[in-house]
Amino acid sequence: MCLIISGGHTHLVKIEDYTKFEILGKTRDDAIGEAFDKVARVMNLSYPGGPKVDKLAKMGTPNIDLPRIHLEGLDFSFSGIKTAVINLNHNKKDIMKEDLCASFEETVTDMLIQNVKKAIKQTGLKKVALAGGVSANSFIRNKFLEMGRELDAKIYFPELSLCTDNAAMIASAGYYRYINGETSDLTLNAVPNLKLQ
Repeated sequence: MCLIISGGHTHLVKIEDYTKFEILGKTRDDAIGEAFDKVARVMNLSYPGGPKVDKLAKMGTPNIDLPRIHLEGLDFSFSGIKTAVINLNHNKKDIMKEDLCASFEETVTDMLIQNVKKAIKQTGLKKVALAGGVSANSFIRNKFLEMGRELDAKIYFPELSLCTDNAAMIASAGYYRYINGETSDLTLNAVPNLKLQ
């Protein structure tokens, strides 16, 4: 299975083939990368926010209790935690930004891991790939490696240089469609809201 975590996506997908997928769960509101960017913006960190939050979190302690939304099934929700972090940053001036970043990062990672664990239990699949820009986050990578050891599951990450390379992702997707006989003429246009399924 693949956990796609980026500024535009939070999808847990069962991969049957390079061009055949089944969506097991997805975000019902903000994508996780969007939440990272909004948290960074409210803390006056530059864009893209994910790497800045990750860096600041390394200097903090995850000592702030934040809402952990666990939905039935395998869907995700990040708007509540994003709003909680924004409100705490605005209203509690004694909170250290490093601790708030560490708490945010730990909480959203726990939310991801809980759903992946449920998906492993439901499907029996023990190979999990992470993809998308947020898969470059060092804390998330370390926690997923720990989960892999705990569950005897194989965890795969793209090289850091490929985590945010949309051109490589699109080229790869196009290649597998081409070798499966799918082609388009020059009237093909971009569809920004094209569904995965």
